[in-house]
Amino acid sequence: MPIVMTAEEMTDFLGEVFPQIEGMFSIDRLEEELLVMRLHAAEQHLRPGGTVSGPAMFALADVGAYVATMARIGRQALAVTTNCSIDFMRKPAAGADVLGEFRLLKLGRALSVVDCLLYSEGQAAPVARASLTYSIPPARQG
Repeated sequence: MPIVMTAEEMTDFLGEVFPQIEGMFSIDRLEEELLVMRLHAAEQHLRPGGTVSGPAMFALADVGAYVATMARIGRQALAVTTNCSIDFMRKPAAGADVLGEFRLLKLGRALSVVDCLLYSEGQAAPVARASLTYSIPPARQG
C-alpha cells in the first residue's frame, strides 16, 4: 500500500486539523510497511506513580491509526474511528516516552484496519496492543 503523504506533510496536516495535539506526538518513521509514532510523555500524560496513563496510550494508538490511514488515502480529515480494542499488558517505565508501531492490515474503500503495538522507550516488551478500525468517508460525486 503506497504512501501518498510524507512524514512532514502528515505533521503539517495534523497541525491543521488537530491543533490541540501539537507537540504531543511525532512521527519517527513512515514507510509502506511500518509507521512508528512517539508520545512525548509530559506531566499531563502521567498517572500516579509517574507512568504514562491508559488514556494517553489510547490517544497514541488512535492518532497513529489515523496517520497510518491518511498516509495512504491522503487528506481526508473526516475519517473517524469506528472501533478500538486495546489490551494493556504491563506498566510503562516511569516518565518514558511511548512508541507505537503501526501496521495497516487492510485498506478498503470504506474501512481501514490497523494493528498497533505500544512500547515504553527502552523496554523490549510491549506495554499495550491495540486494533483499530477507521471509517473512510465516501468520495464525493459530481
